[in-house]
Amino acid sequence: MGVCGKMKGAILPGNSTVEIREFDIPRPGYGQVLIQTKASTICGSDIRCIYRAHTGKGPEGYIPGTIAGHEPCGIIVEEGPGLKRFKKGDRVIVYHISGCGVCYDCRRGYYISCKSKYRQAYGWQRHGGMAPYILADEKDLIALPDELTYKDGAQVACGFGTVYEALEKINVSGNDAVLVTGLGPVGMAALMLARAMGANKLIGVETNDYRISLVKQLGLADYVFKPGENTLEQILEITGGKGVEKALDASASDAGRRLAIRATREWGKIAFVGEGGTCTFEPSPDIIHGQKAIYGSWVTSLWKMEELVERLVRWGVHPERLITHEFSLENASEAYRLMAEGNCGKVAVVFND
Repeated sequence: MGVCGKMKGAILPGNSTVEIREFDIPRPGYGQVLIQTKASTICGSDIRCIYRAHTGKGPEGYIPGTIAGHEPCGIIVEEGPGLKRFKKGDRVIVYHISGCGVCYDCRRGYYISCKSKYRQAYGWQRHGGMAPYILADEKDLIALPDELTYKDGAQVACGFGTVYEALEKINVSGNDAVLVTGLGPVGMAALMLARAMGANKLIGVETNDYRISLVKQLGLADYVFKPGENTLEQILEITGGKGVEKALDASASDAGRRLAIRATREWGKIAFVGEGGTCTFEPSPDIIHGQKAIYGSWVTSLWKMEELVERLVRWGVHPERLITHEFSLENASEAYRLMAEGNCGKVAVVFND
């Protein structure tokens, strides 16, 4: 006999509130599992596209009434028929996009880029992790090693996976000074992973005083600046007048992106991961004459996420360090409000047995 009955789940009406509604506990079908949610963290895109208003379109279009949360982690408590790898009792991360599995992008592992009508994002077009149980397709799962906590795993599902993909694209290594503009949870994750990948000088730029203080408290950066008229000169001064080898923008602001470009030295590489906004710069002096390359990077692939989990264990890196506030599902409204205000690190909804 499987798990049955009713459960509570959080939905986002799009007016800066959270509603707790009752749902049937789902039953897994062929190739599916039922996961008991242990931790589900809140992503900035939840705030940007759903919480304040339903502004997302296409892949970011939220179906009203859908249980929110696309960063879930938990343990399999029920198996559907036809499983090939995972089983009851396995600790798992849910890759938050369920792609069709057969298109060009899916066969490369990039479910995020699936353009099929069958593509569904957890917490957007199918029920997500803000509930005690989540129904997931086996193909969307990443094994969570015993060395990592459920709160570690929840952040791998989106933020840390996104950052790892971008840092790999620009080949961050021990040769590099790295600049990160925008020190929300994604920017802080970038600093953590860049350090683990060998970067020898880490510089952050952020406007929010709480997050500046948190970055310093956690020792994530060697230098942290508030953006201003002299920020570029300050970065050049601590890099011998040449700038950084690699930069990542998580601010999604025009000024932040422009600073990331201009603070990068000749032949350097810049990754953009912050969503929305604009970017205005002068192509000839800013990138062409300096032989610089700008990379757009959107989430990550299944195999990169699996690789990241292995490396987190090897590096001894715990994403859980970025969580500053934890809430129960009953207090999810407070969790989303805090995340929307921004005076926090990562915010998690946790489920106790």
